[in-house]
Amino acid sequence: MGILRSEPMKHGTLVLPIDRARHFIDVVGHKTKMQFEDMNSRELSRPYKKYVQRIDEMERIVRFLLEELTRVPDAEVIKNNVDSFLDHSEEFKLDEIEGRLKQIYQEFIQFKENNSKLTAKRNAALEERYVVQTAIASMANVSAPRAVRTKGNDDEFDFAATRSLLDDEEGGSRRALETMFSNIAGVIAQADQDRFARTLFRATRGNTFTHFQQIFEPIQDPKTGREVQKSVFVIYFQDNRLGQQVSAMSEKIQKICASYGVNTYRWPANREAAQEVLTSLQVQVEDQQRLLRAHESFVLSEASALLAPLRLGGNSIIEDWRLFCKKEKSIYATLNLFEGDMNLRANCWYPAAQEQQIQGLLSSTMSQTGQNSAVLISHRTPPRKSPPTYIRTNEFTAIFQELVDTYGLPNYGEANPALFTIVTFPFLFGVMYGDVGHGSMLLSVGLFAVWKAEDIKHTIPDLYYARYIVTMMGLFAVYVGFLYNDFFSIGFSFFTSRWVEAEGGRPGPGGIISYEPAPWFDTKNEGGVGPYPFGVDPAWHGAQNELIYMNSLKMKISVILGVSQMIVGLLLRFANAIHNNSPVDLFFECVPMMLFMVCFFGFMDYMILYKWVTPMPNPPSIINSLIAMAMWGEDSNPMLGAELPRILMAVSMLAVPFMLIPKPLIRLWQHNKEVAARSSRGHGGMGGGSGRHAPVIDEEACPLGLEEDEGEQFEFGELVIHQVIETIEYVLGTVSHTASYLRLWALSLAHQQLSTVFFGMTLLSGMTAPFPLNVLSLYFCFMIWFGITLAILLGMDVLECFLHVLRLHWVEFQSKFYKAEGHAFEPYCHRTLLVKEE
Repeated sequence: MGILRSEPMKHGTLVLPIDRARHFIDVVGHKTKMQFEDMNSRELSRPYKKYVQRIDEMERIVRFLLEELTRVPDAEVIKNNVDSFLDHSEEFKLDEIEGRLKQIYQEFIQFKENNSKLTAKRNAALEERYVVQTAIASMANVSAPRAVRTKGNDDEFDFAATRSLLDDEEGGSRRALETMFSNIAGVIAQADQDRFARTLFRATRGNTFTHFQQIFEPIQDPKTGREVQKSVFVIYFQDNRLGQQVSAMSEKIQKICASYGVNTYRWPANREAAQEVLTSLQVQVEDQQRLLRAHESFVLSEASALLAPLRLGGNSIIEDWRLFCKKEKSIYATLNLFEGDMNLRANCWYPAAQEQQIQGLLSSTMSQTGQNSAVLISHRTPPRKSPPTYIRTNEFTAIFQELVDTYGLPNYGEANPALFTIVTFPFLFGVMYGDVGHGSMLLSVGLFAVWKAEDIKHTIPDLYYARYIVTMMGLFAVYVGFLYNDFFSIGFSFFTSRWVEAEGGRPGPGGIISYEPAPWFDTKNEGGVGPYPFGVDPAWHGAQNELIYMNSLKMKISVILGVSQMIVGLLLRFANAIHNNSPVDLFFECVPMMLFMVCFFGFMDYMILYKWVTPMPNPPSIINSLIAMAMWGEDSNPMLGAELPRILMAVSMLAVPFMLIPKPLIRLWQHNKEVAARSSRGHGGMGGGSGRHAPVIDEEACPLGLEEDEGEQFEFGELVIHQVIETIEYVLGTVSHTASYLRLWALSLAHQQLSTVFFGMTLLSGMTAPFPLNVLSLYFCFMIWFGITLAILLGMDVLECFLHVLRLHWVEFQSKFYKAEGHAFEPYCHRTLLVKEE
C-alpha cells in the first residue's frame, strides 16, 4: 500500500521437517521476511538450547581473540562487509568453525602463558641487573684508596678528616663493625614506594634506613602487559647474628617485602663479585630478549592469519567467524520458537505481497534437498491480536519514518504521518531558519554527506543516516530565504523595487527618507503591474518600520501554515474513519471537528488572504473581527458582512455537542444490540434436543470484532468520560495549537535579528574603518563573524529549530488523527540482524 499505510499482513503456520529445519530457517532469514510467534512460551521448552550454548562459547572465544588482537601493533580488523559475508555464508560449517576456534584459543592461551613466563624471566634478570648496578655505584667510594698519614699538624687534620668513621684509633680494620650491619635489596613499583618506606619505618621503629634508586626504563608487567615504573631499594639494618640464623629484624623486613609483593635479590659482597654478576645478567637479558622477539614474531604470524580476508572485498577471518556465530545463534534461537516432534511448526506473520515468493522459495528449497514436508499454511480468519505494522522504507524515507516512530508506531492500517513529514518537516524548518547564506552552508553539509556517503557510513554514522534530511532542510532554508529576501541579513535586488523615494529623495524631519509606491505600481489591483514578483521587496531592508512589517507578515504566514497543516491532519482522520469502516467516527467526530476548525480558524485564514489581495480604503482589523465574532458582539468595520461571522460561529458552537453526545449513545445502543443477539443465539443453541453441539471457537482464530467482547467489559461511564475529555481537548487544543504555530514567526524573527546583529557588530564594523585599517580589521572581523555563525547560527539555532519543528509535528499535527498504538513488524532477517549488530 505504499508509505501512506502499512503493508497488508497475513497470518499463517510454517511447517518444517525437523532434520532440515535449520536449512529452511537459514533460507527464510536470507531471502524473505517472516515474524515468528513463540509456540513454547507456556511450556518454556527450548529444544535447541544446547546449540545456543555451544555458540555462546564460540562467541566468548571470538571476543577473547579480538581483545588479544587489539594488543598486536598495527592490527586492524576488516569489518562492515555484511553483504559479502551473506553471499558466502554457506561456506562456513558450525563444527568446523567450532573446532578451529577451540584450537586457536588453546594456542593463544599457550602463547599468553609462554609470554608471561618469558617476560617474568626477562624482568627478573633486568631487575637484578639494576640492583647490581646500584650496588656497584654504592661501593665506588668504599673501594677508593685510603689517605696516608704524614707529619705535621695540618697534615694530621687532613688525615683525620678523610679517615673512615668505622676505623679505630689503632688503625684496625672496619670489617669487624661492618659485619654487624645487613641489607636487603630488591625492586618495587614507584607507586608503592612511599607507602613501603613508611611501613618499614613504623614496623622497625626507625631502626632501618631505606635507599631508593629510580629505574628510568619502564618494565612490562607479565600479567597485565602494562608498563610499570619501578625503583631499586636497599634496606640497611643492624644484625648481630651470623651464620645461618635469621634475626627477628630480618624476618620482619622479609614479611613486609612479601606483603608488598616485591622482588628481592642478593646484594653483592664486593665490587669484583658485582662485576661478575653484572656480566652474567647482561647475557641473560639478551637471551631473554631474543626469545621474546622470536615469540612475538610467531604470535604476529598467527594474528595476521586471523586478520587476513578470505576473499577480495570481504571481512577478516575473525570478523566473518563473529558474524557467522551471530547468524547461527539467531537461527537456533528462532528454531526454539517452534513446536512439534516429527515436524516443526510455528505461527508467523508475513507481508501478503510476499506470500507467493515464500511459497516458491520453499518449493525450490524442497526440490534441492529432496524434502516434501515444508509448507506455509495461510489462515483464513485472522487472530485476535492486531497484525504488526510494516512500512517499507528506503535510505531517503528511513530518517523521516524514524522521527514518526519515535513518537509512536502507527496502528495496523492507520494513516502514516511520515508521508507528509517528508515535505512539511524541512519546509517548516526553512520557515524558521530562512536565510540564503546560512541555508546554503547547511545545504553544503548535506550535499557533502550525500556525496561521501560510503566514506562516512561507518566513521560518522549519524550524519550518514541523516544526510537526506539535512540536505532538504538546507534546500528549504535557501528557498524560504529567497522568499524573505535575506542573505546574511542583506537583501537582494533581483527585480525592480515597487517603492521609490518620496519628494525627490530629500530627507525629512530627523534625516529620514520616505518611500512611496512607484507611479506604475498598481496598488489597487486593477490589472496593472503587480507587487514584487518573488519574495519581499528589497526596499524594506533597512527601513525603520521593517521589523513591524516583517513581524506582521511572518505572524500571519505562521497562522496560515498552522491551520492548513491541522486541516490536513483532520483530512487524514477522515481517511482513517473511512478505512476502518466506522460511520460513527466519520459523522460524529470527523465532521464536527472539521466544521469547528474551518468555521472559525479557516475563516480567520480566509480573512488574512482576502485582506492581502483586496485593496480597501479602510481595512478592518482581523483581531477585532474575531473578538466580535467569538463574543457575539457588533463589529464596527466588518470585512465580509455582519451575518456571515455569526453563522459560522453558530456552526462552530453547534459542532461541540455533536462531538460530545451522539457517539457514546450510539456505542451503547450497538452494545445492547450485540448482547441481545448473543443471548438469543445462546438460547437457540441450548433448546430442543436437536443433538447438535455448539461450535468451539478457537481463541487464536477469533475475528478482530470479538476482541472487544472477550476483552475488557463495556463501561458506558468510562466511554462518556473519555468522549468528554477528547472533546474538551480538541476544542481547547485548536486554540492552543494555532497559537503554538506562532513559534514559526518567533524563531524566524530571532534568526533574522541575530544575523543582523552579528553582521553589524563584526563585518560592518570592519568595513566602516578607515582605509589603511579596514583591510586588516576586516580580516579579523570575518574570522570572528564566521566563528559566531558556525557556533550559534549553524549549531544552536539549527538544533533549536529542529526541536521546535519536531514538536509541531508530534503535538499539533499528529494529535488530530494519529493514535500511535501499533507494534512493529520484526521479521527474522539476517542482514537486519547483522547490520544492527554492527
